[in-house]
Amino acid sequence: MLEKSAKNKPVLLFIGLGNPDYKYRKTRHNAGFAVIDSLSEACGAKLKKSFLKPCLIATVCLEDYTLYLVEPLTYMNRSGDVLNYVFRKTGVGVDEMIIICDNMDLKPGMIRLKSKGSSAGHNGIKSVIDNLGRADFKRLYIGVGRPADGMTVIEHVLGEFEQEEETEFLGSVEKAAGALMSLTKNPLHLVMNEINKKNN
Repeated sequence: MLEKSAKNKPVLLFIGLGNPDYKYRKTRHNAGFAVIDSLSEACGAKLKKSFLKPCLIATVCLEDYTLYLVEPLTYMNRSGDVLNYVFRKTGVGVDEMIIICDNMDLKPGMIRLKSKGSSAGHNGIKSVIDNLGRADFKRLYIGVGRPADGMTVIEHVLGEFEQEEETEFLGSVEKAAGALMSLTKNPLHLVMNEINKKNN
């Protein structure tokens, strides 16, 4: 069952993963931040940081839903460190949470929604799993492709998109934001089937 907000609306919590420094803003590893930024702009919501708190949070009050948009400021490898604070702040639990992050197994332009899974080597997801003590949480993956020959994984994810990839990536950000918003109108399994069918 969905948690209820103070106004008795169902609630969803969207947490995008990334690195907070400006130099990382357009890197592949910041795909999660890009989706949260897109959602906050589309909803007219401003991400704000409380004093000495480890994340940015925006609240979106829709007619039938309350959404919380979150960007951790603890850097990718410690993304999960913000969860206890976010859960206390929002009153939302794991079942209403969706983590948004990059995925190298998907090409730029592709997205995939999953209800659970391993970290698959993603340090942000690993940190979330370590902090929760469980891996059965929803995640929305944004494709960033595999490193080119001679490039390390770190160089790849902390690098910016090539010009021909960027258009595809921006399209996937738009699709991801739309998919998340559609969860306020449709059950998870229908949204998941629709997204994953189009991205096979």
